[in-house]
Amino acid sequence: MFGAALKRLQNRWKSYRHRFVPWVVLNLSKNEKTLRQVSERSEDKLVPDEEVSRSLLRLFGVLLRSQVAPHAELRAHQTRLLGQETSEEAPRGGVSVCADEHDVMLRSLGFCLDRKPSSLPLAGTGVFVTKGRVPKGTTVAMYPGTVYQFYEPILLQSIRNPFVFRCIDGVLIDGNDRGLSKMVFKSCSGRDRMGPFMMSDSSWLTSRPQNPLAVGQYVNNCSYEAPANVCYQEYDVPDKFPVQLRQYLPNVNYSHDAQRPVRCVVLVSLRDIEAGEELLSNYYTIVH
Repeated sequence: MFGAALKRLQNRWKSYRHRFVPWVVLNLSKNEKTLRQVSERSEDKLVPDEEVSRSLLRLFGVLLRSQVAPHAELRAHQTRLLGQETSEEAPRGGVSVCADEHDVMLRSLGFCLDRKPSSLPLAGTGVFVTKGRVPKGTTVAMYPGTVYQFYEPILLQSIRNPFVFRCIDGVLIDGNDRGLSKMVFKSCSGRDRMGPFMMSDSSWLTSRPQNPLAVGQYVNNCSYEAPANVCYQEYDVPDKFPVQLRQYLPNVNYSHDAQRPVRCVVLVSLRDIEAGEELLSNYYTIVH
C-alpha cells in the first residue's frame, strides 16, 4: 500500500515539475539545451514589441467584430464613444462574422490552438497547433493571470501552484485557473474598468477562453529529446493600446495602479510550427 502511494506521489511530481520553476532552475546544468540565457529584459525580445502589438490588435479586432449579436447596439455605441482613437488604432478589414474563437484565430492569424494531453510522459495537459501553420517569429500564445510586483503578497496563492511565472525583473504572473488564484483574478478584473469597458478578460478561467491565445500557462517546458519551438517574451501593454480591445487581455495587476502598464508574457515561435505539433518552451535564465 505504501509502495502504491509512493508511486502516485512520484507520478504527480513528474507531471508537476514540467512547470515548477524551482525544479527547472535546479536542473539547468543538466539540460542546457532547454535554456535561453538573457542578462536583461531587452534581450528576451525575439521580435519587437510593435510586432506583438500588431498581432494582438489584429486578433482582438476580429474578435470584437465577430461579436455582433446580441450586443451590436452596445458595440456601436462604444465605438462612437472612442471616436478618432478607434479609427486610428483598431484593426481594419472586411473579415466576416466567424463561428467561434478558433475560427476567428484561424482567419486572422492562420492557425488554431487547443489544449490536449501532452506528448511528454506524465506532463499532463499541453497545447497543440491543431490547424494551419505558425511561421517563425509569430506571437503564438499568451500567459494569462494576475500580475504581482515582487513586494506584493502571493504566498497563499503559490502553495502547490505550478503556474506561477517569474519575469526577469522579479514580477510574478499567477496563471492558475482554479482555487484562490481564480478568485483573486476575478476580483481584480471586476475592479478595473473604464466606464463601459472591461480592462481584462476572465474567460481564460473557463474551458473556452474568448481570447484563444490565452492558454500559455499550459505550454510545457521542453525536454532534451523534444527541443523548444517557442520562447517566452515579456510585453508591457502600451498606453495607446485601444481601450475597447483591452477586454481581451488575459492579465490584470494585483494592485490597482493607473500609472503602471499591465505586464503580459507572450510565447513567440522559434521556428515554423506545423499542425499536430505541441508547443514546447525553453525557460530563460538570467546571467550577470
